[in-house]
Amino acid sequence: MKTLRNLILVLAAACAMTAGAGVPAGYYSSIDGKRGQDLKNAVHQLLKNHTVVTYNSLWYHFPSTDCRLDNPSQVWDMYSNIIRYFRGSSSVSGMNREHSFPKSWWGGTQVDAYTDLNHLYPSDGEANLAKNNYPLGEVSTASFDNGCTRVGTPMAGQGGGCATVFEPDDEYKGDFARTYFYMATCYQDYTWKYTYMVTNSSWQTLNQWSINLLLKWSRQDPVSDKEVARNDAVYKIQNNRNPFIDNPTLAEYIWGDHAGEAFIVDDSGSEEPQGDPILITPNLETVIAMGEVAIGKSLTMTVYVKGKYLRENLSVLLFRDDYKMFSLPVSSIPRNVANSDEGYPLQITYTPTAIGSHKCRLLIYDGGLTGSYGADISAQCLEVPALSVINALPATDIEGENYIAHWEPAPETVDYYIVNRIVYDQHNSIVSSDQFTTEDTSYQFDDLMPGQTHTYTVQSFRLGYTSSPSNVITVSPSAINGIEVDKPIAFIATPGGVLVKCSEPHHDVEIYTAGGQLVRRIAVVNNDDFIYLPQGVYIMRSASSRKPSKMVIR
Repeated sequence: MKTLRNLILVLAAACAMTAGAGVPAGYYSSIDGKRGQDLKNAVHQLLKNHTVVTYNSLWYHFPSTDCRLDNPSQVWDMYSNIIRYFRGSSSVSGMNREHSFPKSWWGGTQVDAYTDLNHLYPSDGEANLAKNNYPLGEVSTASFDNGCTRVGTPMAGQGGGCATVFEPDDEYKGDFARTYFYMATCYQDYTWKYTYMVTNSSWQTLNQWSINLLLKWSRQDPVSDKEVARNDAVYKIQNNRNPFIDNPTLAEYIWGDHAGEAFIVDDSGSEEPQGDPILITPNLETVIAMGEVAIGKSLTMTVYVKGKYLRENLSVLLFRDDYKMFSLPVSSIPRNVANSDEGYPLQITYTPTAIGSHKCRLLIYDGGLTGSYGADISAQCLEVPALSVINALPATDIEGENYIAHWEPAPETVDYYIVNRIVYDQHNSIVSSDQFTTEDTSYQFDDLMPGQTHTYTVQSFRLGYTSSPSNVITVSPSAINGIEVDKPIAFIATPGGVLVKCSEPHHDVEIYTAGGQLVRRIAVVNNDDFIYLPQGVYIMRSASSRKPSKMVIR
């Protein structure tokens, strides 16, 4: 147990110590000597446990990860030549938070990859819209070309079955290649919905045409100072790195000319003497920006504490400034867990008691370390958002399996929109019910099958709060482009019953069991009415609804 005097000395050391950027000592030791599938698995294990940032904190991070090296206030946009500037931590007009590795490829759900800065970049909005979720490739005939981003038909042998590809500028082809190498390794355990460039049946994750293209681009466009600086900046935030930037030949040992050979880590000059305790993550430059939360709610972030040669348990505490608004579940971390490849998942919880910006400092010491390590923590508490009900618009471009859902933008600031979609078969039975998220005011679907009917509603999301669902839009393959079905009705299942969503009141409503027994008769139902029903499957029809609707109460 440290005396008060010793603890004061530890705190003073934490204030005084600084560290340079770059690869920390011992960071890649776990992949040394590995080959083939074992090598890729080892890299996956190294990368997967990292600090997952919040989506609404991305514009806070972009000024440090994506600024021009010669002008830190200017955005480094890899999608256009338009010059734009950061304005504090707010979004930049005309730019999106772009998933360079399309989120739709894993289904769009908000898993760790959704906010991974190693593949998220600020992007020109027009170029991002043109890029869509198309695979990388070399364009034969362009349908969009802004001098930096080209979109169009692919060269022979490319596209993976997709008729359109996205080609970045030559200056950034290596950047995108190394980004895709990272994603195919860090998230190799994902099940892919779209397999233009990836496969669900191979440990390599990337399919062969993609491997050929990405290796070509990686060789032609070597690692730049921009990538190195960005890698260091992301490491300070997420506590993981893109190893294909730090070790440019690593891709060759997994997919290329040295496949099957043992990969030897060159740690010369960076490795500490054998046996000396070191802390790999977090390091002295780590910035823990937890993002925004509304008053009355909490926000939790996990920081992986990882060391090497630690001889005793680590001690952790919070101090300075607003530390009482932050909390840790433990004060001590077992050395055997901290010494493991996975590290110790230290959870930091922010429970603000006042509106405003708050900060404190995380201190890590003991374990046999010389001195101590500290990381700044920041978060912001805002008022509870008042969210308007979104007005969903008729779908357009209904052709074959494709259509585009539309809605009006929210009048207030939102983090993103949620599209709730229900798919019915020709007997009006529910085939599937799913959700999709986007920053845009439209979402393209490509799975409208003959005999099916789709309905969608839209909600906005902000600081953990979700708006009430919009009006219901119905789409079917035979629908006239842009026309909504007469007086559609849909239901959102909740404990004890369903919430009615309809554009107009429905009269003479009858509810039957799946066996045909009448259980309820309601003279009129309105939008947002709640119907109490026990667990079961029901069929509802009304005098003004052209089709019966199926409800499942669980």
